[in-house]
Amino acid sequence: MSENTSYWLWYPGDFELYHALKQNFSRVERGCPWPAFWKSEGFRNRVVFRRCYDLPEETTFFVTGVAGSVGYVQLDEEKHPFDTLIFCTPGKHRISIHIGCIGCVPSVFVSGDVICSDEGWMVEDYSQPPVPSAYNRYFTDPSRDPSEWPYSEKVYEPVSVEEVNQGVLYTFETELTAALEVTGPESPLVFLGESRAEALDTKNCYYSCRPDENTRRCPRQAVRYVFIPDVQAGDYSVRAIHQFTDIPQRASFTCDDDELNQIFQVAAHTFSLCSGCFFLDGIKRDKWIWGGDAYQSFYVNRYLTADAEIEKRTLLALRGNDPVTTHVNTILDYSLLWILSLSVFYESYGDDTFLSGIYPKARSLMELCLSQREENGFIIGRKQDWVFIDWADFDRDGPLCAEQMLFAACSRVMASIAPESEKQTWAALYAELTEKINRFFWDEEKHAYIDSFRSGKRHVTRHANIFAIVFDLAEESRKQLLAKTVLFNETIPAINTPYFRFFELEALCRLGYLKEVLQEIKSYWGGMLRLGAVTFWEEYDPSKPLEQQYEMYSDPFGKSLCHAWAASPVYLLARYFVGLHALTPGGTEFEVEPQIQFFRELDCTFPMGQKQVHITLYNGQVSVETSPYII
Repeated sequence: MSENTSYWLWYPGDFELYHALKQNFSRVERGCPWPAFWKSEGFRNRVVFRRCYDLPEETTFFVTGVAGSVGYVQLDEEKHPFDTLIFCTPGKHRISIHIGCIGCVPSVFVSGDVICSDEGWMVEDYSQPPVPSAYNRYFTDPSRDPSEWPYSEKVYEPVSVEEVNQGVLYTFETELTAALEVTGPESPLVFLGESRAEALDTKNCYYSCRPDENTRRCPRQAVRYVFIPDVQAGDYSVRAIHQFTDIPQRASFTCDDDELNQIFQVAAHTFSLCSGCFFLDGIKRDKWIWGGDAYQSFYVNRYLTADAEIEKRTLLALRGNDPVTTHVNTILDYSLLWILSLSVFYESYGDDTFLSGIYPKARSLMELCLSQREENGFIIGRKQDWVFIDWADFDRDGPLCAEQMLFAACSRVMASIAPESEKQTWAALYAELTEKINRFFWDEEKHAYIDSFRSGKRHVTRHANIFAIVFDLAEESRKQLLAKTVLFNETIPAINTPYFRFFELEALCRLGYLKEVLQEIKSYWGGMLRLGAVTFWEEYDPSKPLEQQYEMYSDPFGKSLCHAWAASPVYLLARYFVGLHALTPGGTEFEVEPQIQFFRELDCTFPMGQKQVHITLYNGQVSVETSPYII
């Protein structure tokens, strides 16, 4: 907390669960609300905040509860209602604030010169020992309580207005998350699209709405194109009120390759749109908090904003409360990726306090995974679990190798973050799993890991082999062999999603195939730019013409054209081509190894913990400067 600043206070994790409910219930498809299909975690409805003071002189304070709450303030033995000025005499005092709320997370704001809602308040929920109260830097105003996330706003005017299809099409310079403001004689039916084709297809476009008659605004939604049928240019004026979370971008990237510069900028813009209270998968569909998407977002965020708070909020929202009975987003591998995310978070920020506080939730989630092992000790899905990994044709007969790779990597992470008394248990599990993975899944004839040993098909896909490289589950000589037998083997089906392409390109970078990775970045992400993309897509098939690019999930406009997992060039360029990486948790020590063979000139800045690192390349000379980051 900042000195002399009061914050709204709540029970740790409740704020995230409340806003996760709001976020995951916000999806609308063609007028039909679609709440997320996994178990929805609730927040505590009744808590009490406590603190003791030893006052040298008389003072006063004032307690405000969140809208819709009930409760009281107890000063020693005397009760006081909220929203009244409370006098406190010199000496020792015990203060407790009792609050209950059904519609929002119970939270309080304490105003006073001495007694205020700063650090030092404890909170309890009547079932567990007291814990330090939680807060958020966005909530320092008693008139703006935590029931609504505070968005900043920026107004965008259309860059073109065109009469087409017996109506008017309004085009904005880029995709936005915006509340449309439509001014005219009445409230017309408005069609919104990420693409021109979607907005003009009044039957199949995802979003359509009528502006509110009083505010003249449509709800906040993803938009780049707006179509109003049966009107003429001049009948209505339309502007977009872009609503965003102001998380400062701390990175810049400029080199002598204009296409790479544009790829970086569009990836950063894509990621920014998908970053708000939480990391979202996309801004049109689904607008949900997915564990796999979030895992990759942590890597990108490290080099773009280095904002630890959005990562904490996302981790807490995804995990929910104990006891844990279902996997993150119902997906077994997303539970494992959630645990792996803790390691990524710690590498970025070195935050021991947060890690120790969330470790019990990691342990109980791993215990759920341990309860799902078959006779050989491998993890398998239950009937209600989704074993995903990727959209690919796996041999799913029995334990899936890629899932075991994640399971083993998680056991190693648990050994690194656990208290000393538990480290050996997790380390033993890691040794057991790696030995069994190599014994059951390695095919000496194919020189590759197979999907499943049970069917006898000895089927090879790229995924488990990529994980073996990325998570260091294979020895170095075997990793290099996998490059030949799998990664550059055209008989093995290619990765077709940006989601798993992240892992594949990471593996290639680790093996030193930077030239090939750079070609892929320019071909794949550059290919989207050549089709006119202003944000990067959920999936891109270079073989399809533009008019066929928008279809996905058997829906003509089902593909998200602004998807967080497509922002990975930010990470790849910063980590492997600029060569900036932390040597210690939080980046207190770091290394820069720019790959100057790919650049004639380079001028970039990236965050590294609490520092800004400025790297330049000019006339063959590399310069590295650091400066403190000042918020």
